[in-house]
Amino acid sequence: MNRKVLVLNQDNSPISVCTVQRAFLLTYLRKTELVEAANGYRINSVSQSFPMPSVIRLTKYVNVPYKGVALTRQNVFKRDSFSCQYCGADRDLTLDHVTPRSKGGRSAWNNLVTACKRCNARKGDNTPDEAGIKLKVKPFRPTYVMFLRDFSGFHCEEWKPYLNGKRNWF
Repeated sequence: MNRKVLVLNQDNSPISVCTVQRAFLLTYLRKTELVEAANGYRINSVSQSFPMPSVIRLTKYVNVPYKGVALTRQNVFKRDSFSCQYCGADRDLTLDHVTPRSKGGRSAWNNLVTACKRCNARKGDNTPDEAGIKLKVKPFRPTYVMFLRDFSGFHCEEWKPYLNGKRNWF
């Protein structure tokens, strides 16, 4: 039971992801309500059977402070699909500052990319233009919903309407 469950706020905005066990407990305690069940999966006790949650909604609105995606090495790799943004290689990956730190580049979403060791060494302490190489995709800061939808590594059909903003309950 290593599936994940999407947690929606009362206004149907996605706020987090939790384990099935936690989602079931929150639903059992009536802190959330089941919105979508995992297709074909059930949780069985000795005397009862319950649908396995895939999407749950809080019963009370919770004010959540701005939720951004943490800038970590692993999250940059996920954003860049674990491939070098210069040549497309998927081995010996490192992080590269597009504008080198020695030239005022910062460690920020729009200045970090995944690069293989070979391309990173070839680029050296230069910008891609100075090194004569091109980026496949310009680096960007993913939104929290975009990260859940595209980069979390967990793809669930039941989540799509809630992460694409197409579901309208009210």
